[in-house]
Amino acid sequence: MTVEPAEPIVAGPAEFAPYGDFEADCPARMAVDLFGNSWLPVIVYMLREGPMRPGDLRATIGGISQKMLTQTLRRMEQMTLIVRHRYAEAPPRVEYELTAAGRDLLIPIYALGEWVDRHGSAVRAAMSCADDED
Repeated sequence: MTVEPAEPIVAGPAEFAPYGDFEADCPARMAVDLFGNSWLPVIVYMLREGPMRPGDLRATIGGISQKMLTQTLRRMEQMTLIVRHRYAEAPPRVEYELTAAGRDLLIPIYALGEWVDRHGSAVRAAMSCADDED
């Protein structure tokens, strides 16, 4: 399989304040950690139109266990990406909503979606060929 080189995208590096003596202190590491949790971007995307209850999130996402959803929502709340609203009703009701920081994550999520739209079929085809060779 031959892959044609694409036109290079010219984008300058983002300017950050000095971050310390070690690459582990690099601000980009946080971004990689955020997207390293495969459910976090999915949940951010699902909450893009407004608050949702955990059961509705789980049903809409599909394939996520209750335990994983709860762990990810708690982590996102600790990171101030979402806010948890508790309503004193019978039965009690809880909803999760994106904060400003959480909404800002939609920018790279949409960018990744555009990348997949442009290059996903080529990547899938290359992966299929690699699987066939094994």
